[in-house]
Amino acid sequence: MSIPEAPPGFRSGFSAVIGRPNVGKSTLVNRIVGEKVAITSPTAQTTRNRLRGILSRPDAQLILVDTPGIHKPHHRLGEVLVHNARTAVGDVDAVLFVVDGAEPAGSGDAFIAEGLKGLQMPLWLVLNKLDRRSPKRAEEIRASYRELVNATGVFEVSAVRGTHVKDLVEAVVARLPEGPYYFPPDLYTDQPERFIMGELIREQVLLLTREEIPHSVAVVIDRVEEGEQLTRVLATVLVERQSQKRIIVGAGGSMIKQIGTGARQQMQKLISGKVHLELFVKVKENWRQSEGALRELGYRREQ
Repeated sequence: MSIPEAPPGFRSGFSAVIGRPNVGKSTLVNRIVGEKVAITSPTAQTTRNRLRGILSRPDAQLILVDTPGIHKPHHRLGEVLVHNARTAVGDVDAVLFVVDGAEPAGSGDAFIAEGLKGLQMPLWLVLNKLDRRSPKRAEEIRASYRELVNATGVFEVSAVRGTHVKDLVEAVVARLPEGPYYFPPDLYTDQPERFIMGELIREQVLLLTREEIPHSVAVVIDRVEEGEQLTRVLATVLVERQSQKRIIVGAGGSMIKQIGTGARQQMQKLISGKVHLELFVKVKENWRQSEGALRELGYRREQ
């Protein structure tokens, strides 16, 4: 894929998407890009990597950096994720501060807002989950967030339904600098296909297993064999304890079968073809606390 020369007046740039866990950052990125580049679930801390979603138009290219939710870390993995989320803000042309617009601002939002003071770039406050907000609380909620940041603009959106998302995109694009295409226009993420496959498997774990399981799970794509009519994928699901492995496998292998079926269906959309997926489950004790394990799994502190 080649990168074309941008026409006169073309705008391009990077925007960090930051906020607390579970406020809908990944859903918003997917909605803007028009493709599934980030996994979503009701479980907090879904995103672990700085994913890039790419929106290309004839007049502009907007690259969205979807960051892990900023929170108080409880293990080494959490420390890496929060560090990387904060680092992302220093490398972009704009910031989307996404909050749960169905509830008033909390201490976590205030903590993030404090770190955004003094930014020398456009900052958009995005009140997400408009579809869940009570009309009676609308003004109270708006006021609570406006007190936190001096934003370039405020948008109330529903990432799930797409309400007002196009208006937000137009506002962000209008403030981007004139520049080149950074990526080929038919690319919607800079993440390799293997990474997306692993994320699709992890998404099914998040959706189908108990609350204590998702944070302890990592996925390794061991092998991808591409044939003319079938793509064969072998992957390993890592957990930290034997009890977690039993839950992932399920009675008679029922849970791992559900996870595999859901992931396979999503993969077939990704590659537009049939997929045979084999999943294995392995215990790697305390991998979230191990520097070596984190490096092996691709979780590194951004500089």
